[in-house]
Amino acid sequence: MRLLLVAAACAALAMAGCSKHTENEAAATADHAANTAASAASDTVQNTETAAAKTANAADAAADATTNAAGTVARKADAAADAAAKTH
Repeated sequence: MRLLLVAAACAALAMAGCSKHTENEAAATADHAANTAASAASDTVQNTETAAAKTANAADAAADATTNAAGTVARKADAAADAAAKTH
């Protein structure tokens, strides 16, 4: 935070001795930097939401697969128990 304040103060002092053209160019550069930062933040939010949705879908698919596997195991256990009961 201190570094940002120092940088802002230095920029303000540097701009005090600059021509109007340089000041306009610096302002335009700052605007472009702000727009780029905002765009990057928006992209990050979108990518995070997409990743979260994909993770949720993968978790749902894994839960479904686990449920199906548990059902298969239960049926096979029942079949084995039935077969064992018939051998007595």
